[in-house]
Amino acid sequence: MKFLITSITVLLMLASPAFAQEWIVKSSPSTVDETVEKLVAAVEGAGATVFAKVDHAAGAKAVGDDLSPTVLVIFGNPKIGTPIIKADRRAGLDLPLRVLVWSENDATQLGYEDPAALKARYAIEGADDAFAAMTGALDKLTTAATQ
Repeated sequence: MKFLITSITVLLMLASPAFAQEWIVKSSPSTVDETVEKLVAAVEGAGATVFAKVDHAAGAKAVGDDLSPTVLVIFGNPKIGTPIIKADRRAGLDLPLRVLVWSENDATQLGYEDPAALKARYAIEGADDAFAAMTGALDKLTTAATQ
């Protein structure tokens, strides 16, 4: 029952125009673990740092609950993030970057917040080059992970 409610909630969120504008989702032909491995390799190959991997399914299992494979990868590059945080310190709540990889209905998905949503949330001015670099990097890294 929890899975059904969670699935319906996610589908409703993805169908919401506001959510769709902020959330970029890509499908992966690989498993969650393989997609995470590809993402980590792409991030490290690009010279960025992976700060953490959070296995939400393992956390659920630890408290006696079930959750399909769901892994959060937290990573960043200070060359890109620092100008954004200098423009508005509140952006530090959203950085480093986070990409979620999960399995749903036997399909692997990868999702992340569009950097334009971060920029709009705090009305950040003066970091356009950093946002452009972040947008390009996220697209490149997540595309590599979903090949």
